[in-house]
Amino acid sequence: MSVVEQARRARTAAAELAVATRAGKDAALHAMADALVARTAEILAANSADLTAGEAGGLSTASLDRLALDPARVAGIADALRQMAALPDPVGEVVRGSTLPNGLQLRQLRVPFGVVGIVYEARPNVTVDAAGICLKSGNAVLLRGSSSAARSNAALVSVLRDAIADTGLPADSVQLLDATTRDSVKELMRARGLVDVLIPRGGAALIRTVVEESTVPVIETGVGNCHVYVDAAADVAKAVAITLNSKTQRLSTCNTAESLLVHTAVADAFLPPALAAFAAAGVTVHGCPQVARHSTAVLPATDEDYATEYLSAEISVAVVESLDAAVAHIQRYGTGHTEAIVTDSQSAARDFVARVDAAAVMVNASTRFTDGGEFGFGAEIGISTQKLHARGPMGLPELTSTKYVVTGDGQLR
Repeated sequence: MSVVEQARRARTAAAELAVATRAGKDAALHAMADALVARTAEILAANSADLTAGEAGGLSTASLDRLALDPARVAGIADALRQMAALPDPVGEVVRGSTLPNGLQLRQLRVPFGVVGIVYEARPNVTVDAAGICLKSGNAVLLRGSSSAARSNAALVSVLRDAIADTGLPADSVQLLDATTRDSVKELMRARGLVDVLIPRGGAALIRTVVEESTVPVIETGVGNCHVYVDAAADVAKAVAITLNSKTQRLSTCNTAESLLVHTAVADAFLPPALAAFAAAGVTVHGCPQVARHSTAVLPATDEDYATEYLSAEISVAVVESLDAAVAHIQRYGTGHTEAIVTDSQSAARDFVARVDAAAVMVNASTRFTDGGEFGFGAEIGISTQKLHARGPMGLPELTSTKYVVTGDGQLR
């Protein structure tokens, strides 16, 4: 089936979802969760075939880990759907309302986008998360995962479609596009008028390709060259703990710290314990000459290092003369995702927050908190680094648009 035909079927499904009740959508989410658990063996068999092919094809250990499913991971994915069912339904929410001087009653309501296309890499859990969050927000979804997870995604979508249909909602609310050819991505990016919005979720190359080549409106997500800035007024122990957590709590995520900036006034006190902590955690440090003075293990840092989203056990480190210099460094190399300051100075914190342009700014907290679940939003479709409509973790409200409803009693202009 062509992408255009799938998109047309999605539009038909979207029309039904737009008027579905919260009870109906939540029942579908619970049915999807129960079906995933009941058909775990089927899902794991497909995933095992993907893992075997991935190993033979030379997938990295990190990629294989992201791809792998087991009973506990499937149960966790199912639980995420149940948690989603407990969240408020954004559809129909009154964003604002008023009565105009002429007596017209004005309301701005949340409504679904309609058809959402999602292009993503590797992780099969994204297949289920995306399907669930789109259904809950009243959208039909076209999923285009990676070829490395093709069998896993096919099994998951088959389970989800059957469960959705069993509750009376259209199975075409969730559809999987062919991952064996790049043509499906190209067709999806050109399906303007059939697909309302496209969301890429993955590495820098994938996101750049979709943003530059799509004629469908795109919500740009999350390349994260995130910084931690240790201010002159920072508590050293707190700064070491926050820096280490930001870098090592999970290496391969977009909210992991990739760069560390240290005020020269605190460098001699902070860098020895910080570099020791990095060494103990197996993190390679690329640093400026001032950093290298504190450890022979530090590699010389280049402009490329400061611009790199490592997604691995590496970090760039620079000593800066001032908060101004830290902000200038972030403006040059940052990607607008998450930036953090560690300081006991309220004025420094206020200045940093006001001047740093990012989707999230952390004060005395790890960058790893930029996440829909950690923010209390429940599931997320991704973390937007753009400035239009949605910015930061994209939960259910960010998967909606709005319409104005104007109620009168015969008013004429």
